[in-house]
Order: sequence, then structure tokens, then C-alpha cells
Amino acid sequence: MSDDHFRTELSRRTLMKLAAGAAGAAAIAPALRASGVSAQDDVWTTPVDMAKAKEQARPLVTYGMPNDWANYGEVYQAFWTSLGITDADLTKDHIDTDMSSLEEITKFDEEKNNANAMMADIGMLWGQIAEERGVLPSYLPPAAEQLPEGYKSATGGWVATFAGVPAFVVNTDAISQQGLPMPATWADLLKPELKGKVGSPGDPRSSGTAQTTFLAWAYANGGDAGNLDPAVEYAKQLIGQYSAAESTVDLLEKGEIVLWIRYDFNCNAAVNTLKEKYINAKTVIPGVSIYAPSALMVNKFNTAKSEATKAFMEFVLSDEAQTVFARFGARPIRSVLGLLELPAEATANWLPEADYAQVKIVEDFTAIDAQQISDIWDTEVLGN
Repeated sequence: MSDDHFRTELSRRTLMKLAAGAAGAAAIAPALRASGVSAQDDVWTTPVDMAKAKEQARPLVTYGMPNDWANYGEVYQAFWTSLGITDADLTKDHIDTDMSSLEEITKFDEEKNNANAMMADIGMLWGQIAEERGVLPSYLPPAAEQLPEGYKSATGGWVATFAGVPAFVVNTDAISQQGLPMPATWADLLKPELKGKVGSPGDPRSSGTAQTTFLAWAYANGGDAGNLDPAVEYAKQLIGQYSAAESTVDLLEKGEIVLWIRYDFNCNAAVNTLKEKYINAKTVIPGVSIYAPSALMVNKFNTAKSEATKAFMEFVLSDEAQTVFARFGARPIRSVLGLLELPAEATANWLPEADYAQVKIVEDFTAIDAQQISDIWDTEVLGN
């Protein structure tokens, strides 16, 4: 796993400014109203035409779904194979542009008259914002029937795919060399010795990772999806611990930050990168956290690729694709929900299950949305 991957992931999950004239998170809702422009909705109401799906499957054009994000590259290859395409090449048959969840939704709408991307990866809390914006089709794949409410769109257009657990990766060599306390819980990150040494997960006003991490802080401090006050109080203290520099794996390697808040599978990949450079590191599941799902969001305006998009939306929930996510360390959503038993080889590199004993499954993600967290962060945490 290259350092460039972690820089890419940082840029996707950190603050993306709204269009000119928007004023922070308070501008998100009016900026994301449905345009009223209608696509050829009839193509989204029919079952997949697999012959057309094969014709449309190259290139796959995505936003925020690089080949090394949760093992999507292997998922694409398996998808092409399932369609009978055996000569696909990731370097030319998959085109991705790095974006945050908010930027992806905005881009779908901006390009409605000349659609580019077929689909995008979003933090699941952004699903309701995408629905409000009117960029999603009515389609849900047959496989979505097994997912409970809250893990798929009620109106179509997105489904949960896999989950990460907000955690942190620690450069244990730097901790030892600098004489710092080894953090094991969220509370430990507030120790004065770690001031300026904590890598931020991003800005919750645009980043899916940062938003679900904020939700994890609520659960870890006695709250839940319906009571975010404990997360607010914790966040007010934690932001004073953040490094002033934008977090990167280079800073972690150098010990300028000694830990970085990320999803567990990103943490594990960072550990492997550091170990290749003979730097000791570890992933810490900080006691109470949550399973935070990502979702596949499809672009209703790209009707020219609708059959391939519908086929891929079905495929990501298949046993095969879910197992591919698992091999990377991303928790397949069907496994998280007890709907899929994974083969032993797919979980061989996972952290011990005991580390996840206090990790919570949020029963209904529709009880909270991206706008709510954005507003809370802006007004209550930052006091803007």
C-alpha cells in the first residue's frame, strides 16, 4: 500500500468547500435542493439487461472509489468476470476522481446534463442528503431486500456496502521515543502529553469518516444517535489536541503525529506501510466505537450506463464481492448484520474479535443525517 493512497484517502475524507458563496455547513441544505431536472427514469424501473450491462461495463467511471479503497480494484475485476469480460484492465477500464461525499453529491447535480460518473462511495449518513438533492434513481437491486431499513435508501439509489470502525493507528516507536503515554481509549487522547500529536479524522461538515467518528464519540461517552451532546463535549476538548498540520502517513512515520484517527481497515493498511519501513505501529480499537457503513450511491443522470450500474449495485452485495471487501479488512455489511458467514481465509488478517467486543451496531442510521452533524459541529463545537 503506497503513501499516495493515504494522501488520497485523506483528501477524500477531509473538508471540501462548498461552491462560491456558500458559507460553511449552514449552506449545505439550501445548496443541496433538488434541481427538478428529470432523467429518463424509465431505465431505472426495469430489471437489469445483462447483455447491455456487459456492453456498458467499460470503462467504469466513479467518484471516490479508487482501486485501493476497501479493495474495490478486486471487486471491479470480479464484476467484469461475472459479465464474461476477461480482458479488462484497471489502468484503462476504471476511471476514478477523488472526492468527498459532499462533493460527489454536488458533482452529480452539476453534471446532470452531461453525466460523467456512474456511481460513488459515500459515508452512509450522506444518503438522505443525496435523496433530498434528487440525484438518485428509484432503483434498488434485488439483493437489497435482505438489508434492513436504514441500510438502504427508502426511495432507491444507494445501499450500504461495508463498514469501518472508527479507531486510531499508533506509531508505537514514536510513542516510546518521545516518552508519551500509549493511548488505548478515546479518553486517552485527551491526555496533555498528546497535545498537537493527534491526527484528525477530517471535518464532519463534509467527511463521512469524520461524521461517523463523531457519532462513535457519542456512544463512547454515554450518548447515542439520539443524544449527541456527549460527542459535542468530547469534541470540544479533542480538537485542541489535533496537530495543526494536515494529517498524512508521512507525518505519522516521522512521529510529528503519533496517532491518526481513521477507520480500522485504513489503520491496518497504515500499519503495514509503516512496518515495511521497519517502524512499529498498531491499530487500536478504542473500547466503545461503532460499525460505520459506507454506501454505494448511483447517478440517476447517467442513463447511458444504467444497466452496468444496476448490475454493479447488485454485485457489491453478492457473497463474492462481500468476501473481497473482507480480505482487505473492511467489514462486509451483510457480515456485520449477521446475514453472511465469511470463509476463514477472508478474515485471516482481521484483528482479534475481542477487540470489537464493545463496538456497537447502530440500528437506524436514518435517525440522524449529515446535515444535523454539520450544523452541530459548526454551531456547538466550533461556536460559529
